[in-house]
Amino acid sequence: MTPDDAKQLLGACAAFDNRQPSLIAARAWATSLKDIPLDQDCFDAVARYYGTPPKEAGQRLWIQPHDVRSWRDIIRKERLENFVYDGDPDETPKQYLANYRRQMDAVASGRVAGPSNAPALEGGPHPQVLRELEGIGRTVPSADEAVAEVKRSGPLGIECPVPACQAPIGRPCKSALRSRASKVIHPARRRAAKGEPVTSETPEEIEQRRQAALAKLERIIDHQEAAREEALGD
Repeated sequence: MTPDDAKQLLGACAAFDNRQPSLIAARAWATSLKDIPLDQDCFDAVARYYGTPPKEAGQRLWIQPHDVRSWRDIIRKERLENFVYDGDPDETPKQYLANYRRQMDAVASGRVAGPSNAPALEGGPHPQVLRELEGIGRTVPSADEAVAEVKRSGPLGIECPVPACQAPIGRPCKSALRSRASKVIHPARRRAAKGEPVTSETPEEIEQRRQAALAKLERIIDHQEAAREEALGD
């Protein structure tokens, strides 16, 4: 930009802010904008600057050379939003750079109109996305089908019928002394898995077995007490 060009630009600024252009101001602006040609984008930058409300209400707008540069860049970049390079597959790297810069400048300056819409993406989705999409639309199994899949053969394939246990399908029975799972499978559960009656003993037989178990437990306790007294006596 020359001082004469700067005079014209300052005249456009004065139409908005009533400044008094001078030769000194023209020379200063020309020095600050020496790499910027006086084109329509410069005048549009001035209009865009004064057409934008100030950050603070009541603030006086006073454009400076750097404002012209910034707004001019914004205007040119807006034209390049959907820019697509139209190149030659056989061009050399040097030719590519020259052609790329030439096409960008033509679109940025407005001499050549750029695409109005963004270019559409080409090609199919990523293979991983296709694999994820394969699972969409599958039938969700019902509760009965889900239970059938986890059923196992043998005693673990049914819920334990012992009231104090009731271990679920696939889980071992609970210990008689502790509620945690053990490796023991209740006989009633084994019988139920075979389709046999869960209770194979009469109430009298069950009571006799319970009494025998208690008697055995008492003998064990007596034996432990005797051993303890003998150890203390020594």
